[in-house]
Amino acid sequence: MSREIVLTGLRQNNLRDVSLRLPKERLIVFTGVSGSGKSSVVFETIAAESQRQLNETYSAFVRNRLPKHERPRAGRLEGLTAAVVVDQRPVGGNARSTVGTMTEIHPMLRVLFSRRGEPSAGPATAYSFNDPAGMCPECAGLGRKTEVDVGRLVDFDLSLAQGALRPYAVGGYVWSLYAKSGLFDPAKPLRDYTERELGLLLHGSGFKVERDGRAHDYEGVITRFDRVHLHRDVESLDQAAREVVRERACPACGGRRLNPAALASRIDGRNLADHCAMEITDLIGVLAETADPVARAAVEALRRVEAIGLGYLSLDRETPTLSGGEAQRLKTVRHLGSGLTGLTYVFDEPSAGLHPRDVHLLGGLLLQLRDKGNTVLVVEHDRDVIALADQVVDLGPGAGADGGRVVYQGPVAGLGDTPTGRALRRARGLKERVREPSGWLTIGGARTHNLADVTVRVPLGVLTAVTGVAGSGKSTLMTRELPARHPGTVLVDQSAVHASPRSTLATYLGAMDRLRKLFAAAHGVPAKLFSANSAGACPECGGRGEIRTDLAFMDPVTRVCDACGGTRYNREALSYRLAGRDIAGVLALTAGEAVRDYDLPGLDRLGELGLGHLTLGRSLATLSGGERQRLKLAHRLHESGQVYVFDEPTRGLHPADVDRLLALLDRLVDGGNAVIVVEHDLDVVKHADWVIDLGPEAGRHGGRVVFEGTPAALAQASTHTAKYLAKSLDSPRPARR
Repeated sequence: MSREIVLTGLRQNNLRDVSLRLPKERLIVFTGVSGSGKSSVVFETIAAESQRQLNETYSAFVRNRLPKHERPRAGRLEGLTAAVVVDQRPVGGNARSTVGTMTEIHPMLRVLFSRRGEPSAGPATAYSFNDPAGMCPECAGLGRKTEVDVGRLVDFDLSLAQGALRPYAVGGYVWSLYAKSGLFDPAKPLRDYTERELGLLLHGSGFKVERDGRAHDYEGVITRFDRVHLHRDVESLDQAAREVVRERACPACGGRRLNPAALASRIDGRNLADHCAMEITDLIGVLAETADPVARAAVEALRRVEAIGLGYLSLDRETPTLSGGEAQRLKTVRHLGSGLTGLTYVFDEPSAGLHPRDVHLLGGLLLQLRDKGNTVLVVEHDRDVIALADQVVDLGPGAGADGGRVVYQGPVAGLGDTPTGRALRRARGLKERVREPSGWLTIGGARTHNLADVTVRVPLGVLTAVTGVAGSGKSTLMTRELPARHPGTVLVDQSAVHASPRSTLATYLGAMDRLRKLFAAAHGVPAKLFSANSAGACPECGGRGEIRTDLAFMDPVTRVCDACGGTRYNREALSYRLAGRDIAGVLALTAGEAVRDYDLPGLDRLGELGLGHLTLGRSLATLSGGERQRLKLAHRLHESGQVYVFDEPTRGLHPADVDRLLALLDRLVDGGNAVIVVEHDLDVVKHADWVIDLGPEAGRHGGRVVFEGTPAALAQASTHTAKYLAKSLDSPRPARR
């Protein structure tokens, strides 16, 4: 069997004919600035080709139902093994997916209760909130009821003609169902309706009305809203519908999801819902006292979750509420219990969202996977994770067209004069002078999630870092409580940049609208002619620039459109020029080039964030995680507001890119704004003027402010953040573990 993964002639995205030989059963960390080509090697070539070839071993029937992977642009790929990708994408699922179901610990507890619960509710399915045998019949196992808030749905001071039905536009289809039904006076304010008229408007049903010469079943406003929108997750509602509903715990089950028989069944005085509501650390202690093989298996699985710093979670926590870092660690835990070996595990920045205290826990997981006989490939920027590597592959030296080459491969100690090597050797100290606050904002009595009645002052006119271990309440305090109390706060959170094949840099920044208008004004033609999604689209490829052949039982094949040469535009659109270039020529310019010749919004901010190498027509779907994060920052920085909150803005950023980010934050502060950064990156903490540290631990053991003051004062304190801050000031380069 081959002891190496051999890669020859890699050309995916910006890779420049890269060739590599990667030893198996080793921990290999891929480094380099954002956009240097790390993900192109690891995810889009190694993982994609491994999964594509593995899929070919299945029958045509099965392949047709599996994700399709296109053959990557490469020469020879040998020695590949089955790949398991552990990325940062949010865990799939909805309100029915919990930490317990994701980790498969909840099914263990259901079996335990079916064996030892008194009185017994029946087999394991009788304890499942996702099965009719166990779910609460009132809420169908969701644990909450979604109801219409009549006061938000209807404005009783207005008439139908004035817009009394808030979610529905006057003149629209739904509005006309009532205003043109012949049952009501459209000019009459709803407060003047009789009791019968109001009941008919809101709850009427069971008869037909004439409209547009046809008979239609009549439904009152609330009756119709219930049918169309409710009995679904609130998250799946559109914004207009979400604003007129309210959620509350199900009155039948009290939010515990299960039916009376399942809730009545207990072990040592606790029912299944009680077990699932406990923090994992506490649940381990409870189950350890239960003499049953199933309980022992559950304890073993729970201890794996606790070992990666997630003991503060509960099994009833819904998976859509998990952060990217929490979700990624839970995915990893599932694989630790596997008996498979000889696999290739691929991780995308697994340190994201982790406090420095917990990075060593992650490192232990990676080494466990390696020591079981697996190859572990990690895309990472964290110094402590890089220090664990058996081998480092550094891509660069720059991003985009300036990257795509291997600038170093070998042991960590040999990293030389590359951006990564210089960053690892650099010692960043505390700022010599900190800014003085120009005022203060107060958050009082915050109790959301685990916040323990927190009252804290946030300084204005300075850069504030909010720190603490994962789960301590940082994001809750600053991304939920602060904006709720101080409207106008500009929040840049961790939500993904929504990208489709037709989304480009220019469309995302709003520069495309301006560009189309400039071309249209210069030539007296409609602006839509310069849209590849409208009148300007190439008729052959529909404005995509490529032709994708997707046969049901074969791998898809994509080729550049012969008609437009990949420009996406038809001949008429390409016949017009502005400053010597056609529309495709302008979109082929980098942001740094375009800012000199065209007055387009947002391009100057891209240069400040190190994204000047991206072309205006670059598809967002091809950007790296770090590039997308900075692009979102660039998009939001034009908003007016004196308080900016950034939730982990360094996620996906190389230390060299963090320097650019800090320079940008400084300019925001110097412009008179307050900038608040929820962060784990100690370089950001050192650069701050003020620090608010939460803890001391996570979950119910956190949610309190344990320090407020300058970074210099924090380095003398005794919190977890203080300990690692002081350590980083003493030894800038981590020792290999």
